[in-house]
Amino acid sequence: MHAAAATSARRLIDAVPVWDHHACMPLRPNDPSFLPRLARHKAAGFDAVTLNVGFGEQGPEQHLRMLAALRHWVLMRPDEYLLLLQPEDVECARRTGRLAVGFDIEGANAIGDQLSLIQMYYDLGVRWMLLAYNVPNRVGGGCQGDDDGLTDFGRAVVAEMERVGMQVCLSHTGHRTARDVLAIATKPVIFSHSNCAALHAHPRNIPDDLIRQCAAQGGVVGINGVGIFLGRNDIASETYARHVDHVVQLVGPTHVAVALDYVFDLNELEEQVQKMRATFPPGLGYELGARFVAPEQLEQIVGVLQGWGYRDEDLAALLGGNLLRLARTVWKAPAHG
Repeated sequence: MHAAAATSARRLIDAVPVWDHHACMPLRPNDPSFLPRLARHKAAGFDAVTLNVGFGEQGPEQHLRMLAALRHWVLMRPDEYLLLLQPEDVECARRTGRLAVGFDIEGANAIGDQLSLIQMYYDLGVRWMLLAYNVPNRVGGGCQGDDDGLTDFGRAVVAEMERVGMQVCLSHTGHRTARDVLAIATKPVIFSHSNCAALHAHPRNIPDDLIRQCAAQGGVVGINGVGIFLGRNDIASETYARHVDHVVQLVGPTHVAVALDYVFDLNELEEQVQKMRATFPPGLGYELGARFVAPEQLEQIVGVLQGWGYRDEDLAALLGGNLLRLARTVWKAPAHG
């Protein structure tokens, strides 16, 4: 990217709220050694980041321990970080030179069979939860396993998430289950970090009809930076931008967002892939080795989109404005006793 283009991209990034809707720190509650690397997000131009506190086969205890650890670490550093609890926190972080940090959950195994945990997670800062992580659970089907659709318990989960203000996410979820959710949802839902099947066929990617239906109901598709989902383990900024552009061409710039899914500890990820063979089966590219679009590529991605003729207002929407609109629509003030 030429210097003038880089300057133009950085100028825009610095002028508007920028939010990475999904990133992955190590899930080791007593090991904060990687957490200072969150500074990479701020240096790259992000004002907010949503971190996962657990995924897949992990149960309530593991999620709660990790959530407590991340909250404590953020709260102990008020000059650098801000807990992301309400939409205004993103702009507050930008204005004060900090990074707003929110939380997400990848799969309803985090609540076990206990609906009341949803409210507690929300009160502690979890703002979205996806329903099934690749394989079926109590709620519904996964995108890489059997998918018999949304269960009765799943319907209760969706209703409770909407009640408390937690965003319903359909990434990693089976397509039949996703369609069942879209049929009953009364608020916009998200595919927090799902790429386009039309550009690269993979069970984790979503077809155009789901993108259209999500957008028609006011939702947003976040584009992840995982090489095997972008295509052929390609993490070029232009490849990432193509997935963004595909969503824009389908449904417009107000229904797409950035959700890099960047994993900071690749060794931990490789261990999890080996351990959870049902969740990460061979033959789907996981054995190729994980490659991710890095936070530092944000400037290049914006520059590519600017080169394709994207207007500043459309870039501002996809960089953070769309997620802020959803947060204002769905989130509620945390409950107090």
